[in-house]
Amino acid sequence: MPQSDQQPCCCFPQVSSPQLPRCRRCCVATAMFGRRKKKRRPEISPPQDFQHRVHTSFDATTGHYVGLPPQWQSVIDTMRRPRPLVDPSRITEVELGPKKVGRGLQIEHIGLHQRLLRPHSSFNIVPKTPTRDGPSQPRPSPTGSPACPPAQLCLSSFSAWQTVPDGGPQKVTHEQFKAALQMVVDPGNPRTTLENFVKIGEGSTGVVCIARERHSGRQVAVKMMDLRKQQRRELLFNEVVIMRDYRHQNVVEMYRSALVEEELWVIMEYLQGGALTHIVSETRLNEEQIATVCEGVLQALTYLHSQGVIHRDIKSDSILLTLDGRIKLSDFGFCAQISKDVPKRKSLVGTPYWMAPEVISKAPYGTEVDIWSLGIMVVEMVDGEPPYFSDTPITAMKKLRDEAAPSVKNIQRVSPVLKDFLGCMLTRDTVQRSSAANLLEHLFLLQAGSPRCLVPLVEQHRKRMSLC
Repeated sequence: MPQSDQQPCCCFPQVSSPQLPRCRRCCVATAMFGRRKKKRRPEISPPQDFQHRVHTSFDATTGHYVGLPPQWQSVIDTMRRPRPLVDPSRITEVELGPKKVGRGLQIEHIGLHQRLLRPHSSFNIVPKTPTRDGPSQPRPSPTGSPACPPAQLCLSSFSAWQTVPDGGPQKVTHEQFKAALQMVVDPGNPRTTLENFVKIGEGSTGVVCIARERHSGRQVAVKMMDLRKQQRRELLFNEVVIMRDYRHQNVVEMYRSALVEEELWVIMEYLQGGALTHIVSETRLNEEQIATVCEGVLQALTYLHSQGVIHRDIKSDSILLTLDGRIKLSDFGFCAQISKDVPKRKSLVGTPYWMAPEVISKAPYGTEVDIWSLGIMVVEMVDGEPPYFSDTPITAMKKLRDEAAPSVKNIQRVSPVLKDFLGCMLTRDTVQRSSAANLLEHLFLLQAGSPRCLVPLVEQHRKRMSLC
């Protein structure tokens, strides 16, 4: 048989028939199935009605980009802000311990996550006095909010609570930390209920996105924190527990929290008015507007302080606004709990320019540190920036610690009642410093208007962002 008859058919390569010549096989196949048609390549037209809506350039004089889209500009503005400081070993004096132990001495009455995660630190330090960083004891959960599991149940299933030969606890592994965190977050993967993620902010340890709930269409803010990038992992519990257990009209509402792979997601209400920082850096507030902002913040602080919660990072970045001008306090990652057993804290936590002198000196402190930071924020609303903002963080902290209490740049620009209001907050003597409840009775707050007086500031900022 000719060799050509053994070759596969050109129409059906998988078929080889010795009975038919090759040309006849092709003819039969064509008759049965028709000739194979060539696919025509679609013609792609050039773009039509193209509009170049975003024109971005670099201003060499100011060193800033001009004309960026609002979302890009928001990310850049967020990255320029000062970062909170949570490492006391960098600035304050510490004592080196003989073994690796956690910050703080062992105290009998301790909260759930502090008991599980106390030996987290990679630093080899021990404070000089018996004060500590974590919550003092489990607080009762409000009605309707999920309760924390009892510590006994956690300890029975958590392998980290073991002792080394000298009696101290072992270092908690990453997986053990995740297991402990899993006990205070909600079950499930929020990716199944959220869509249309858009990043609006970014930091060294995570990002903030806006997203939409599939079932309701509601827009929410999602804070995504990388577990492996946290300087102090136990502070992540604050993002969940404080916002879950303490609800107030002037505190940002948290809807749920979850562990998603190596990230903690905190899903909360989205405040479209943005942060107060954007407003104070663009315009000057009048005294009615300053009083209105202070009243909202003091309402939140009065409630939190009555529950033994210190915020420890009060600044304009932590104050968010709604479109109708309502004030809400956010960013609870650095807060601490005090109680009768542990009435003071001593950790160096916060953002340098807003820190109280006693925090920088690492002296024992309580809720009064939030009042100092609020006073600095008032200066920020008057001057557009906090005192010593042109100095490095270390220089600013030394001035706050060693020099007289700062004030506004031009004291003649403020009324006597505002000057007295500032004096009640920015006093170095913590005993003389007013409480949040007392400040709500100050005469300056009689100037506070309705939240509507802040709406023009919000609209002005949103209009400026839309023109970027």
